Amino acid sequence: MPTLTWLTREEDLKAAGRAPYRLLEPVETYGDPDTENMLIQGDNLEALKALLPYYAGKVKCIYIDPPYNTKSAFEHYDDNIEHTTWISMIYSRLELLRDLLSEDGSIWISIDDHEGHYLKVLMDEIFGRQNFYTTFIWQKVDSPNDNKVPITPDHEFILCYEKSKDTAIFLKKGDISVLNAYSSTDQNGKRYRDRLLKKNGKNSLRQDRPTMFYPLQAPDGTTVYPIHDDGREANWAYGKYSVNKMIENGTLIWKQRNKNGNNVWVPYTREFAPTNPERPHPTILLDVKTTRQAKSHQRMVLPNAQQFDTIKPEQLIQRIFEIASTQNDLVLDSFLGSGTTAAVAHKMGRRYIGVEIGDHAVTHCIPRLQKVIEGEQGGISEAINWQGGGGFRFYRLGETVFDETGGIRAGIAYDHLAAHIFFSETGTPLHAPADAPLLGVHKGVAYYLLYNGVLGDKRASSGNALTSKILAGMPPHDGPKVIYGERTLLAASRMDELRITFKHTPYDIKGR
Repeated sequence: MPTLTWLTREEDLKAAGRAPYRLLEPVETYGDPDTENMLIQGDNLEALKALLPYYAGKVKCIYIDPPYNTKSAFEHYDDNIEHTTWISMIYSRLELLRDLLSEDGSIWISIDDHEGHYLKVLMDEIFGRQNFYTTFIWQKVDSPNDNKVPITPDHEFILCYEKSKDTAIFLKKGDISVLNAYSSTDQNGKRYRDRLLKKNGKNSLRQDRPTMFYPLQAPDGTTVYPIHDDGREANWAYGKYSVNKMIENGTLIWKQRNKNGNNVWVPYTREFAPTNPERPHPTILLDVKTTRQAKSHQRMVLPNAQQFDTIKPEQLIQRIFEIASTQNDLVLDSFLGSGTTAAVAHKMGRRYIGVEIGDHAVTHCIPRLQKVIEGEQGGISEAINWQGGGGFRFYRLGETVFDETGGIRAGIAYDHLAAHIFFSETGTPLHAPADAPLLGVHKGVAYYLLYNGVLGDKRASSGNALTSKILAGMPPHDGPKVIYGERTLLAASRMDELRITFKHTPYDIKGR
């Protein structure tokens, strides 16, 4: 598969791995004190790395709107360095986003012509070309443009990838107009339509599908074959098994029709209208508002804040979440900007994580989400009858888990180190905060951590050491065990007998 090559590629491929693990320090909670929603201020590379031990494989839908690498965004670089810098920036973040995405999840990325085609190649490399789902086109301009140029772009792209091919659950859109195709009503008031059992159009001849040419018995006992009006042998639209099922459940309908002056029996299939009528979503989005309406909403919600020129309308994010998520799913945006994604997720009942590096986290995102909690009525609020409520927690990036020498930083809590170790060993997050030496079992292997005297012995000489007494106090596991601690006093033969692999903290901890 083709890949992109750039000046610093080899170093950039290691950037995600080199990013330090940091703590997330809670600053303040707004609204519901039990909320799970998170707003994080800090570099999104380090924030995503900090989230991995807790949220790897748990995010159902990711939407990001990264800088498009226009000169206005990177004006201090020349064109060549600017392009490389953008690729370097986005590559490492995409790697971490992939690891956070659930197996049935999807990622959606807004982009334009400046880097869109390069982004597609990067996404093919990181997420797998086979997992590309489609490209959406969003019309961002709905008013005449009087620029003195012959062609002006009025659209952007949204690339959509699945985590794993054919596993993402995408939902159709409700559309009551579908019922118009069902013009008849039965005695029970159910709408239906009757369709010819004989196939028409392409591949409708007997030689196209010989097994679909077979006789049926009409109500008067005559034999009926699929024959086109011009006399050519055709085929039925369904096989024998399916037709027999229709006969059993009463949905194979016979009607007499006049053909060349004679009444003949013609079979139809009866299709009842769906209970919840729906259609596929189009990939050209012409009905989700534009930048103009988004700016107007921004001025209403944040009248005293600096205005974003490239803000997305809430209706666009709503459409993505309608397709790719359901109530209470976890969604994430690591280029949060003015907070649109978080605001829409909040109103739609999705759990969310938003990351923003700049002061916008405080000047835009917090006040905007506060207004959402208060019942702000712009954007999608009226359409979904938003009345307010809920909450979110504001975090900043804190200290690194490990210091400059690779040691565990003083003051690191047990549950933070436990989450890091379990993730580094298994690639999966802890299911619950750890407060006991047994962190969890993954693929038959139990993982333990002796740290901060978790079993009650706070003495430096013994509390974090694996001894016979400590081992006896640990939750048992009948299988292989990986135990982290400062030292072990058990003989190697004893550990082999008990299938124990001992690892030294901090030296054997991955990702230090």
